Amino acid sequence: MHFKMETLWCVSWSVVTLILNNVLLINAGGNTLVLLDNLAIRETHSMFFKSLQERGYTLTFKSADDANLLLSKYGEFLYEHLVIFAPSVEEFGGAVSVETITEFIDGGGNVLVAGSSSSGDILRELASEVGFEVDEEGASVIDHLNYDVSDLGKHTLIVAEPSQLIDAPVIAGPRTVPPLLYQGTGLVADRDNPLVLQVLTADSSAYSYVPDEPVKEFPHAVGKNTLLIAALQARNNARVVFSGSLYFFSDEAFTSPVQKALGGKRHGVSGNQPVATALSQWVFKEHGVLRVRSVSHHRAGEAAPPQAYTIMEDVVYTVEIEMLSGGKWVPYSADDVQLEFVRIDPFVRTTLQRKPGGKYEARFKIPDVYGVYQFKVDYNRIGYTRLFSTTQVSVRPLKHTEYERFIPSAYPYYMSAFSMMLGVFLFSFVFLHFREDTKAKGD
Repeated sequence: MHFKMETLWCVSWSVVTLILNNVLLINAGGNTLVLLDNLAIRETHSMFFKSLQERGYTLTFKSADDANLLLSKYGEFLYEHLVIFAPSVEEFGGAVSVETITEFIDGGGNVLVAGSSSSGDILRELASEVGFEVDEEGASVIDHLNYDVSDLGKHTLIVAEPSQLIDAPVIAGPRTVPPLLYQGTGLVADRDNPLVLQVLTADSSAYSYVPDEPVKEFPHAVGKNTLLIAALQARNNARVVFSGSLYFFSDEAFTSPVQKALGGKRHGVSGNQPVATALSQWVFKEHGVLRVRSVSHHRAGEAAPPQAYTIMEDVVYTVEIEMLSGGKWVPYSADDVQLEFVRIDPFVRTTLQRKPGGKYEARFKIPDVYGVYQFKVDYNRIGYTRLFSTTQVSVRPLKHTEYERFIPSAYPYYMSAFSMMLGVFLFSFVFLHFREDTKAKGD
């Protein structure tokens, strides 16, 4: 009996340990499929992959044309994230295609793609599915004014200033890093798509074209319309980052010095590594993830929510918002969170007051219109996941015993009624007590 209990205890402890390890693994990073053109990229980009592994990601390296590739099995995705460092791939292998990658994004998966001047049609098709357009094969971003001193030929190794990064530290980190090195093709974003983010743009003197050919037609992208890195945050909060440069994430770019050829200041090392790290943290949802922890509402002076509110009552609404930071949920601090009290259209729109502990509070008077309402918080900010919370409540009219005894707006009607009563009284008094002198008429 003792042996059985000890065995049972060991098995139970093993199960608990396995569960805890899985939970820690999910919190730390996640299963990530890395598709490569060849295994040499694993060595030339080892610093980037090492940073992912140090942050808890389990990387599975496979060739992009591997015949056994799978993203899902039995209706479940096998990976949480996908990295595609295979710019020259013509067709994905196995069961992976542009359609399955799109389904992966629709299912909440995150994708990091890096192309180059030799990007194939399959990457162009994938880019068009997420709101980007990649230049034709062989085209590179060229800048004859902002190129590195080591590139004295075609001027395709360009230098991008930190000011050209998106002004959103949660996506690309602070804009205080050294200049960036970029060598690859140009992108164009769909400007009508509000979900597309321009992470890194080229300088006004840049353009995207085939370096070995004379300029015979208008380039694919010119000036600041030339995107170097673009991103997408879908409506389901899935994230995609598309870089036109595989070189941007390489060990060479991380460790190379930077100096513009035309009188630029020399920097000991480029800013590629901190920016690439920040981008990977954002696209894999280590940064910029919000959630609603709790919602409460009640009448002013009470603590519990009622079954239904009555028109013109004072109500208190409280929502607690948290942000994922360092693998832990911490209180989120902002001054621009708004609340709407909606029936069909918003009847009340107010800014929530920040309270300690990530709580936000609003106090207002319910409108003098009864019906079914919603407390709605719809928070959209660049770089953060969409925060959407609705709580439905009923608002009823006053009962017949709850109306005021005398309504101030009806005072004129009260006065007219009393004046009529007074007039009838005076008329009756005069009519009944006035006697006509008949003797005077007879004489």
